[in-house]
Amino acid sequence: MSFDSKKDAKTVNKVIEALKANGISAELASREDAKDAALKQVPKDAEVFTMTSITLETLGIAKEINESGNYKSARNIFYSQDSSLDPSQKRKLGAGPDVAMGSVHAVTEDGKVMIASNTGSQLAAYAYGAGKVVWVVGTQKIVKDIDEGLKRINEHAVPLEDARALKAYGIHTNLSKLLIINKETNPERLHIIFVDDVIGF
Repeated sequence: MSFDSKKDAKTVNKVIEALKANGISAELASREDAKDAALKQVPKDAEVFTMTSITLETLGIAKEINESGNYKSARNIFYSQDSSLDPSQKRKLGAGPDVAMGSVHAVTEDGKVMIASNTGSQLAAYAYGAGKVVWVVGTQKIVKDIDEGLKRINEHAVPLEDARALKAYGIHTNLSKLLIINKETNPERLHIIFVDDVIGF
């Protein structure tokens, strides 16, 4: 089974409708338009935390948020050597920013979202803490159901992330924690931008 195949527009639109029924808004954008679509989701003066994401890095979204000076980067505050934040304040900042931006590992055809993590650092913000969550997701991450999503995570995403973490940090990664969002009660809170391309893990 290939987990790196772009899905057709008909399939993506079907998933968008399923997500909408579950309280999650979504749209389809070209690779060229995905960055602008993501940035349009950020309210003026909002504090934005970009979670570690190959997708955000590849599209230049992380760099725009954290380096352009046009946005309030919560990530810069979190990792600043000069920050006066103590560990407790850092945890709260990471768990409850105005906007959390990142990606996911699988989206099922019936509108469920799956995010795997080693430390769980991004999961609190995604599940509840962030005021708004924006996920940028390659359409190759669309799967039939939860079982196929787990297969994609274990057989595809985790090995790729393990290789990345080993190269970047000299450590292996694990599937330590898994968040599955079945529904969202606030229809304004979660938004997915599907990228009409194969991008990210």
